[in-house]
Amino acid sequence: MRRSRKSSLCAAVVAAVVASLLTASPSGAAVPSLLTLVNRGFENGPAGWQFSAGTGTATNYPHTGSGLAYLNGGEGMQISQSVTAPAAGSYAVSAWIAALLPEGRFVVRVNGAEAASIPIAAQTAYTRYRTPAIAVVANDVIEVAIESGQSWVNVDDVAIVPAVAPPPLPFVNPGFEGGATGWRFGAGTGTATNNPHGGTQLAYLDAGADKSISQLTTATAPGRHVLSAWIATGGPGGTLAVKVNGKVKGTASLPGRDYYARYSVGPIAAARGDQVEVVVSSGTSWVNVDDLMVSPAAPASPTISSSDPAVVEMFDWAKRKANSWVIQPGTVGPVDVDEGRLSGTGTNTYQPSYWAGYAHRTAYYSRDMVHQFAGAQVLGLNDENLSMTHAFAASSTPEHKYYPVWAINFDNDTYLRIDYNHPNSFVREVPATFELVEKANQAYRWSGDARYVQDPALWEFYRKATDEFIALHDGAKPNGVAEGTGKGIFAGAASYNEHSDEPLAEAGDSIASQYQAFRAMASLASGRGDTALAAKYEQAATDLKAYFNSTWTGTGSGEAMVRGYTVDGEALTGWGKENSWFMPMKQILDPGPRRQAYLDYIDQQARGSGKPGNIEAITYLPDTFFNNNRPDTAWYWMNYVYNARDTRHSAARQGPNGDYPEVSFTLLSQVVEGLLGVAPNAPRHQLATQSRLPSGMDWIQVADIPVGKGKFKVRHDGARKSTVTNQGGDGDYVWEARFPGSYSKVKVNGAKRPAQTRTENGVTYSYAAVTLGPGRTAVVEAVR
Repeated sequence: MRRSRKSSLCAAVVAAVVASLLTASPSGAAVPSLLTLVNRGFENGPAGWQFSAGTGTATNYPHTGSGLAYLNGGEGMQISQSVTAPAAGSYAVSAWIAALLPEGRFVVRVNGAEAASIPIAAQTAYTRYRTPAIAVVANDVIEVAIESGQSWVNVDDVAIVPAVAPPPLPFVNPGFEGGATGWRFGAGTGTATNNPHGGTQLAYLDAGADKSISQLTTATAPGRHVLSAWIATGGPGGTLAVKVNGKVKGTASLPGRDYYARYSVGPIAAARGDQVEVVVSSGTSWVNVDDLMVSPAAPASPTISSSDPAVVEMFDWAKRKANSWVIQPGTVGPVDVDEGRLSGTGTNTYQPSYWAGYAHRTAYYSRDMVHQFAGAQVLGLNDENLSMTHAFAASSTPEHKYYPVWAINFDNDTYLRIDYNHPNSFVREVPATFELVEKANQAYRWSGDARYVQDPALWEFYRKATDEFIALHDGAKPNGVAEGTGKGIFAGAASYNEHSDEPLAEAGDSIASQYQAFRAMASLASGRGDTALAAKYEQAATDLKAYFNSTWTGTGSGEAMVRGYTVDGEALTGWGKENSWFMPMKQILDPGPRRQAYLDYIDQQARGSGKPGNIEAITYLPDTFFNNNRPDTAWYWMNYVYNARDTRHSAARQGPNGDYPEVSFTLLSQVVEGLLGVAPNAPRHQLATQSRLPSGMDWIQVADIPVGKGKFKVRHDGARKSTVTNQGGDGDYVWEARFPGSYSKVKVNGAKRPAQTRTENGVTYSYAAVTLGPGRTAVVEAVR
């Protein structure tokens, strides 16, 4: 690893702009938000809570974190907090409680009237208490209270979450932890404990086409579903099948693979009252089965066609696979499952979310989720994106120094235990804080959902992430750039490159992500109608980019470019994986020969000895090259990722590479945002496109792309002809058809008109703006 001399770091302008952002105030009308309790884990002592005599906070026996609330024994002791509902909804309230003796109560009141009451049992280990769903209307006052009993009561981690309906396909005992309960086992089958995927038990089938296990359930509501299971096989010939009212509706063939992989069938439609049966049959050898999962069919299902069958196969696989990772809200499932806790630490009700991160852990990770955001929007999973973002925003607290936690269980509430010890010891990496802001804006532009800009909790997170967070983490090298500690991921890392032994204070991926977070804040503030704040953040982004290119990154290129600084101020060059490719990917690196040389260097390193060992890191490379108009290189890396889907992942329990969720989600976004160059702005009813077809791909078309409340069909024929149809649902849109290069004319539906031009990020575009009403199609072609 080469190191260069310490650079002169003159960043007064950047620091001054960041400081000025601290004084700006938000504006805009309120939109319904998720209810949030203040200081729900008592990490800030009594803040937000009412304490009667004989109660208080302590640190001796928390459920998580470092704080808890306690009640001494005796009548009349209570702790409580009240919140006002911003809109009508249905909520459940939960708390972790331990008590020496019974007779205490966990109570929820609405406008003073008791809405739910749960007796507290004598259980000295923390137990989760959860109320039934409680319906409220706007401005209802919800009071959460814990009342004392005969002896002490300890309380921690109180939460209010949206209540969700029970799942419409209620399969029982999906992980065989209850033995044979709910399942039908034929001859030569049974349950065992020798090789579970999760928990302590699995089902097995001996060899033979007549061996099968099955479970039948009744659909309680109409819907379309994907059914998945983890299966290992000693040989080929087995099947995973789904029947509806006795008829086979879908089948997945099982190859010979002696380690667990995830197989899916669907989407399968079922009406209320339909009999839905899942059947696993063996073939030439043994079969092990575990962890059945039901996913709701994604709200959107774009369809693809192309002159290149490879991209059609890739997109269709990615669409099916990504859909299979969607969590069915209302499912009661384990929490805190990881490779060391196969059964987790208990169960909870899952909320709208999807898998993002290791498939053998019951959580989604901030780094993975933000990279899957666009793919999720392509599938219409806006509710999931919003709910998960809100969960991370809620974890960005003063005691966490405004870092969001790293991983959250599918209940959208509890932090994944393997990555969280207490408020001073949890996995956190600087780029994730900024990427959550950037990707929230991306989801806002895809969906047009005003909650991304008006939800008070989300807005508070954006503001803290882009001002207080930076100020708190800018001590070693004060320059307005957020820093890591150089002491590892549990103390705060500057880079996503976790496998480096470099004590980084600042890294290329963190400063590049901070730049994009500033740009996102400008967009989000504009969405709230706060033009002054938008201008401040736009200036902050401009100044940070200027500082980066004039000072921070040095003067070298390729191997000689600076891509990080150690805690002692030493500049690092050479190959840094994420802290190398994020700089051009996030477009903080100025255009020109220097950036082109660095892209060459990245591609060279990634194809050689510097190739990451984990497939999820490689999923960033297509984005890096698409964002810099190198479609041939981007397409090469898309094919690399897809063709490696059946290779076993570097983490053995993960299964094959294709079972890492980031793979399928990013391939979806790389087709739509990459090859098609789709750039939506649903709040303003705008849509831009740019053909990025690689050599040998003559044309591509994707229909039913969800933008705002509508859908669009986009087609490119080569680099100079584009066709877009507004398929309806969201009114008129202005389509900007972009073509790199300078063209004097464009044809719009066959009629020539002068082309408009502008330069963005070093690229000159010719374009035409066309208004498309619902059901209308336009063809735009660039001509010399």
